[in-house]
Amino acid sequence: MSTTISRILETLEGFYGLQEPPWPTDPYLYLVWLHCGYPASDHRCSKGWEALRTTTGVDPGQILAAPLPRLTRALQPGGMVPDLRARRLREIATRVVDECGGDLRSALTCPVPAARRLLKKIPGIADPGADRILLFAGISPVAAVPSNCPHVMVRIMLGRERDNYGVTYKEAQQEIQKVPENLAARTRAFLLLKRHGQELCKRAKPKCGECPVRQSCAFNLGRLRGKAAVS
Repeated sequence: MSTTISRILETLEGFYGLQEPPWPTDPYLYLVWLHCGYPASDHRCSKGWEALRTTTGVDPGQILAAPLPRLTRALQPGGMVPDLRARRLREIATRVVDECGGDLRSALTCPVPAARRLLKKIPGIADPGADRILLFAGISPVAAVPSNCPHVMVRIMLGRERDNYGVTYKEAQQEIQKVPENLAARTRAFLLLKRHGQELCKRAKPKCGECPVRQSCAFNLGRLRGKAAVS
């Protein structure tokens, strides 16, 4: 099965090219970036990030020193509820300063369960976000799954996602655990699966006819068998 996953990822990389994260990989900076857009998307978060970076700065001290109205205005290019996001950024900066001595990365160099617990104290971060942070910060090669498209790996390998998001996510994580347990391999898998979910393997109306792995995809093969049985 691991050979199949490897082949799937090679095909996706040949189709989409090498992928690079559009977000900062430092744990604290990623948290700031994530709260720079809402509803969260790479485009909105990056747009809000640039506005915040040039207006107030993104270091904990700069965020805490900025008046709340100015922080709110800086976050407006990233979308909705900039006032709420401004308050959350202040909470994040306060936690990092008070609980981590201003260095979140160093605070996360502990056993993975403890690092997850620390991250999950932060607004908007659950296990998927914590795993993503630990992986991209180079702290641990955890089997992180793109939280907005866990169905991609499940469709390809198992045929269809479950009705329950949590079950789908867990099954996706089990498949990604078959990817070699190193930072480079699992980062590559995350980025390719995320890109494929955004471009073609959409949750609704997947574009199976354009998919580069359609001949190996259990979901597509099952769909074709269903059509043949009907005809």
